[in-house]
Amino acid sequence: MSVLEQLRERSGNACELCGSTENLMVYEVPPVSTGGVDGSLLACATCVNQIENPDTVEPNHWRCLNDSMWSEHDAVKVVAWRMLNRLKPEGWPQDLLGMMYLDDATLEWAKATGEGQEESEKVVHRDVNGNILENGDSVVLVKDLKVKGSSMVAKQGTAVRRISLDHENAEYIEGKVDGQQIVLVTKYVKKI
Repeated sequence: MSVLEQLRERSGNACELCGSTENLMVYEVPPVSTGGVDGSLLACATCVNQIENPDTVEPNHWRCLNDSMWSEHDAVKVVAWRMLNRLKPEGWPQDLLGMMYLDDATLEWAKATGEGQEESEKVVHRDVNGNILENGDSVVLVKDLKVKGSSMVAKQGTAVRRISLDHENAEYIEGKVDGQQIVLVTKYVKKI
């Protein structure tokens, strides 16, 4: 059974955030480390678009979080927590956040993207040209890099797809080069 089929069965074929039954898709909750059913949720196109594009957020659409924040599935709770934090200036999300409980591991996952932090507290990753890097971006190496602990040399021009960010240090990202997961320094990569 595919992830989509499992999520459709789990959710009763409805968006796990707002309950819509149209334009449903799998949304992998960043940072994607586990993926699969536990790291994903079934969401409608409206929810996914507003999650990925903060400028398009329609606050009244998210009043549905009053129900979905109580989900038994961590991926749903994580997205609900992030959206409530994003909508804090509206006022009503403050009360819901006060009622919401996430265990330590789930809260760490929810905070992994920097949602809920003040702008001055966020760790911002920038490439060699100053472009902001996000989880899932693709980068290219701008110089040959020796990989510590191995004889491997990652060559200039090598593309690294679906990077993940180190949320404690703005200088480090992770990605796969020649099938090996390595840590890269942001000043040696360029966003593509």
